[in-house]
Amino acid sequence: MYERRVRVRYFLSIWLFVLSGVAFLDRTNISIAGLQISREYGLGNQRLGWIFSAFLIGYAGFQLPAGWLAARFGPRRILTLGVLSWGVATSLTALLPSNIGHAMALLIGLRFALGAGESVIYPAANQFVARWIPLHERGVINGLIFAGVGAGSGLTPPLLNWLITHHGWRAAFWFSAVVGFAAGIVWWLISRDRPEEHPGVDSAELREIRDGMEFHAGGAERKGIDWRAIFHRRDLPVLMAGYFSFGYIAWIYFSWFFLYMAQVRHVNLKSSANYAMLPFLSMTVCCLLGGVMSDRMTRRWGLRVGRCGLAAGSLVATAVFLVLGSQVRNVELAGVILAGGAGALYISQSSFWSVSIDIAGHNTGVFSSMVNMGGQIGGAVTASLTPWIAVRYGWTTSFAVAAVLAVFSAVCWTTVHPERPL
Repeated sequence: MYERRVRVRYFLSIWLFVLSGVAFLDRTNISIAGLQISREYGLGNQRLGWIFSAFLIGYAGFQLPAGWLAARFGPRRILTLGVLSWGVATSLTALLPSNIGHAMALLIGLRFALGAGESVIYPAANQFVARWIPLHERGVINGLIFAGVGAGSGLTPPLLNWLITHHGWRAAFWFSAVVGFAAGIVWWLISRDRPEEHPGVDSAELREIRDGMEFHAGGAERKGIDWRAIFHRRDLPVLMAGYFSFGYIAWIYFSWFFLYMAQVRHVNLKSSANYAMLPFLSMTVCCLLGGVMSDRMTRRWGLRVGRCGLAAGSLVATAVFLVLGSQVRNVELAGVILAGGAGALYISQSSFWSVSIDIAGHNTGVFSSMVNMGGQIGGAVTASLTPWIAVRYGWTTSFAVAAVLAVFSAVCWTTVHPERPL
């Protein structure tokens, strides 16, 4: 009997990895091109920082509407529209003339719009996981999707830097826009909201998916968002607080790690760029590893250990790496240890998103968007608080604060109960 080698759900999950990488390509292109943009429009670092922050404000502010839209209209339509909107915002940025008036206001508006458009990516992806992925595969699939974060952040900067050096910063934005348009169109063509709607899903795969789902309601998924149950769930504010800490730590790597290695560790710019890739490579590998570990531990010991225990342990390890890496004197060793901290942090990434599905079921689009909002607020706080602490108390203290937040997040996980769904 013929056995399909690649399940449709795995292929679609791989494309969500691609979309995740594209999302972070669009996020990071402005930081790579920041010096040229600042020079062209006469912005300066402070104003450039406002433009960077506009993205996170739009991203965090639209999380709840994004989650509702994903639950209401499905991941296929919402993700397609979202990805295409990234391409539009990026294209409009590249089209801004050098002598245009109010350039800073326009750039802030475009980055805010990009953040609002990107707000759909992970709530919609989690809605897909809730509808397509059996319980015992959710950890590894979420790990795959979020591995795109490390891949998009760590592997594309050399290409963008080459484009900017040889063809100007606009070329990098046009490249990002074209990739986004292509990725969005492909997602529309290959995806469907539910497995039973996809012509490529055979009866065997459909049975695998349905047999692996945790919740049934007379053989069909329930309709509507249970707002009361969501807002009365004690796990929700705890997960938001834990993901706030996660976002705070992660955005130290996204925003400040390159400058830390260059300015504090006195590594030359080329070597600093190479060191800056280490955390993102570590994130990519460990995100996948964390997903695999979560599913295996869940099968053996249950959801509390597989989701919560793994996340808590990895966050404690993150704290240890941050403290050691900031204090060790050897520059090369410091870079490797701090990259290990990024990897340990991302072992917990899959748990945050898988547990949202375990708890919320068909409400996962809304539930996970609110958890994600906590993480983005943490990232926004990092943008200003981390350098403020570093200037007044030193970078060792900045990393120590991040370590304390990692332990706090680990404690939060001890009160989460994914075995008790809504």
